[in-house]
Amino acid sequence: MYRFDLDHVCSQTGARAGRLQLTHGEVATPIFMPVGTQATVKGLQPRDVAETGAQILLANTYHLMLRPGAERIQAAGGLHRFMAWDKPVLTDSGGFQVYSLAKIRKVTDDGAVFQSHLDGSRHVLDAERAVALQEAFGSDILMAFDQCPPATADAREIGRACRRTTAWLDRCLAARKRQDQCALYGIVQGGIDLGLRSAHVAEICARGGCEGFAIGGLSVGESCDQMWQTCAHTARQMPADKARYLMGVGSPEDLVHCIGYGVDQFDCVMPSRNARHGIVFTHDGRLSIKNRRFFDDDGPLDPDCTCTVCLTFSRSYLRHLFVAGELLAATLLTKHNLSFYLELVGSARRAILADGYGDWAATMLGRLASKRWAA
Repeated sequence: MYRFDLDHVCSQTGARAGRLQLTHGEVATPIFMPVGTQATVKGLQPRDVAETGAQILLANTYHLMLRPGAERIQAAGGLHRFMAWDKPVLTDSGGFQVYSLAKIRKVTDDGAVFQSHLDGSRHVLDAERAVALQEAFGSDILMAFDQCPPATADAREIGRACRRTTAWLDRCLAARKRQDQCALYGIVQGGIDLGLRSAHVAEICARGGCEGFAIGGLSVGESCDQMWQTCAHTARQMPADKARYLMGVGSPEDLVHCIGYGVDQFDCVMPSRNARHGIVFTHDGRLSIKNRRFFDDDGPLDPDCTCTVCLTFSRSYLRHLFVAGELLAATLLTKHNLSFYLELVGSARRAILADGYGDWAATMLGRLASKRWAA
C-alpha cells in the first residue's frame, strides 16, 4: 500500500514535490506532520486538525505503549479508529525517548529498559517490540528503533549509536509482519560529524527493505547553522526515489531551508507548544499575543492567513482569552499555528512545481525575519 512518486525537482535548489500513497490515503509533499504524541494534537478535535490542512499525523510509540497500551488500541480497531482520524499516521519508534529520557533508562546492544515516568514500572523496548507495537497500532509509516545521541556526545558515543541503529534496523526488517499495511523508514544518525553522517547514510540506505529514510539526531542541542549544514549534507546522499524525513524539526525557517535541501517530511511540537505559551507564527515573524499592544487591536493574527481563526477572531479577543486563562485560547492559537505551517509547506510545494523555489525561499526567509510585531 506504499508508493512514493516525485512530481518535480526544482532546478534552482533540488527541492522536491512528490506524493506518498499510504494505506489511509495520499499525502502531497513536502509536508508537515502535526504531533499527536498521545493520539491527540493537544487542544484540538480531529476535525479541527483536518481543517488546518493536515494530511498525516505523528504519534509516539513509547507513550502509547505505557498508556493506554497496544492491546487496548488494537481492541478498539487500531489507532485510526481509536482517535477518530481517518488519514495516515506515522508513529515514532520510541527511539527519541532513548535520548530524552536518559535519566530513567538504560541502553545496551539489545535495546532499552525504561522506568515509566508515570508509575515507575519497568518496560523493555527493543527493535522487535517497537515493530510489533507499531504494527498493532495500524500505523501507515512505522519508524525503525534507533539510538539518538545528544549534540554534545563525543565521536565514540556517536559511533556506538550508529552501530546500534544499523543493527536494530536489521532486526526491525526481520521482525516485520505487516508489509501490506505499514511502510518502514530507516533512520540515519551521526551527530554533526559529516564523515560519520556519510558513512551511516551509506549503511542505512543500503537496506533495500526500507520504503523511506529519515534523518535523526538533529535539533538536539546543536546550532541552527550546524543543523542546516548536516541536513543538507545527509539529504543529498539519500536515494532520490525514496521519501526523506527530517525528524523533530522545526521552526518555519528550518522548514524553508531544509525543503531546499530535498527533505520531504517534517514534524515538530513547535507550533502547538508555542501556541500554549501565547506565541503565534505569522508570515512576518512571531508575535506574543499577551503583548499589551494587542489590547485594542481588532485585526487578525496574520493578515495573509486564511485559516478560520484569522477569518473569525481579532488579536484583541485572542489576547483577552489568553490573559484570562481561557482554554479556548490554546485551542485557537494552536489551530492557527498549525494552519500557518501547513500553508507554508503548501506554498513551498507550489513554488517547487513552478520551478521557482529558490526565489520563493529567499522572499519567505526575509519575511519570517521581519520585526513587524516587535514591541
